[in-house]
Amino acid sequence: MEQISYTYAAAIVEKRPKDSNKGTFGRLCCVCGSAVGNGEAGSQMAGAAVLCGGAALRCGAGLVEMVIPHGIYPVVASALPEAVCTVYPNTGFLDAGALLSRASACVVGCGLSERFPRKVEAVLRAAKEAKTPLLLDADALNCIAHSRPLFSLLDSMQGPLVLTPHPGEMARLCGTTVAAVQAHREETARAFAKAHHCILVLKGAGTIVAAPDGRALQNPTGNPGLARGGSGDLLSGMIGAFLAQGRDPFHAACAGVYLHGLAGDRCAARLSEQAMLPRDVLAALPPLFLEIETRRP
Repeated sequence: MEQISYTYAAAIVEKRPKDSNKGTFGRLCCVCGSAVGNGEAGSQMAGAAVLCGGAALRCGAGLVEMVIPHGIYPVVASALPEAVCTVYPNTGFLDAGALLSRASACVVGCGLSERFPRKVEAVLRAAKEAKTPLLLDADALNCIAHSRPLFSLLDSMQGPLVLTPHPGEMARLCGTTVAAVQAHREETARAFAKAHHCILVLKGAGTIVAAPDGRALQNPTGNPGLARGGSGDLLSGMIGAFLAQGRDPFHAACAGVYLHGLAGDRCAARLSEQAMLPRDVLAALPPLFLEIETRRP
């Protein structure tokens, strides 16, 4: 299977015009994180939002809007001072139409919690109307896998759509087992992308990026040090940033996957696969982009 190359990925990181402004590089809306309030038992997932938003900022999005529940606002706002935070009640209404009307692209699902499928539905319906490029990850995928109406809505999307499941999420989407997905990774990715008219990023060792037209590439970068919570949130933010900057969705996904893995390889060489953390991968992005910029003619 053909692999993504450094040259391919680096070409997606276009030179920034001297007369550019933040509007030149798009506005990425990130519907991420969750908080359970009103006395209910549960968890608050701010870290996923922070990693997703941080990666989007490091990958050049002109403006990153974090759409988060009230309960995690202090954590996210302090960790991402460059981002705009739009806050909604922990279990309350999400005006997805207003959000997407001003967005160049949208990422949904990182730490969202599948307890709130109506938020996913609201974003899908708004994105269908606005035809906004949309990336779905993590609990957004789980919500869809557990709801046939949401799956039908997914299939009716008209704008660019990128899904980034790990094997477990892929198995739930396909109604099969992880073992079956892993035994036929390429075939599974190609078939799903074609059937559901999306870019499918099947994560794992040798991540595969498949398009509805039959194109598929395998990623050669990455290592077992990335096999921990938070790595996928970084990837979603990276691909989302490239989508917001107007990149072709297939190219955006391929570049995000390759550079995410390469940053992880640089971390492993410096810190070990055992000890490296997603925050270290995030910190490895600036020198990686500097390398790409300095290698340009």
